[in-house]
Amino acid sequence: MNWADVGDALFGGVSQYGAILGLVQNSVIAGAVLGLVGGLIGVFVMQRDMAFAVHGISELSFAGAAAALLIGVDVVTGSIVGSLIAAAIIGLLGARARDRNSIIGVLMPFGLGVGILFLSLYDGRSASRFSLLTGQIVSVQSAQLGWLIAIGTAVLIALLLVWRPLRFDSLDPQSAAARGVPTTAVSLVFMLLLGLVVAVAVHIIGALLVMALLVTPAAAAMRVASGPLAVPVLAALFGFVSAVGGILLAVAGTLPVSPYITTISFAIYLVCRLVGARRDRVTRAV
Repeated sequence: MNWADVGDALFGGVSQYGAILGLVQNSVIAGAVLGLVGGLIGVFVMQRDMAFAVHGISELSFAGAAAALLIGVDVVTGSIVGSLIAAAIIGLLGARARDRNSIIGVLMPFGLGVGILFLSLYDGRSASRFSLLTGQIVSVQSAQLGWLIAIGTAVLIALLLVWRPLRFDSLDPQSAAARGVPTTAVSLVFMLLLGLVVAVAVHIIGALLVMALLVTPAAAAMRVASGPLAVPVLAALFGFVSAVGGILLAVAGTLPVSPYITTISFAIYLVCRLVGARRDRVTRAV
């Protein structure tokens, strides 16, 4: 590979940017919804120290999507089923952090192994298999877009409905239980909502890199803000910029969308970490 090949991979589609952008408008819309909802739910992922759970759910979501691809049914449905099964198992059996991490550690290789088995048995287009792992900007069809938007909207509404008890349980579970908050039910609802968001993320960024939209934006927001409103708003904004910005950049070349989304997300986190560190030094100096 030479520099000409690199340039073509990054900018080979610039001359036809407008036409290509029209073909991926569904992915842009789905990415915007995912970025906003993923940033919001990511705040609770960080507060509940469940970043590892996101990856565990994504592996079962990948297995469900691969199974659906193999038998010829809708991939979104398979992805959702796999995600919800993993989320329910983790939510019901992983009340304690030690149990949760053990369960996730068992589910991850199982889900990945089963998913790879299904993909190896699938004899269709190789691009369809590859997109489940790393994302694909043209993978969202018109028939699927409605489902993805509906899922994102449903998760957003459900998050708003359980926001206060979920936040209380995330920050101080002992006090929440003592005050009568149904912590087990709240945790299970949260895990199911997380499973739905992961299922959507698999179709945009791939199963291997979902944490770039469900963990990194919230982690970045928590480096520069601490208020109950500022953190979710910033996390949603960072997720939106990462998802939509990554797709818009990917249209200009031939590379998968995931490197662009993950790079933007990481760059935002790095800037926020530097800003947060500088602010902390100034505060200590004063």
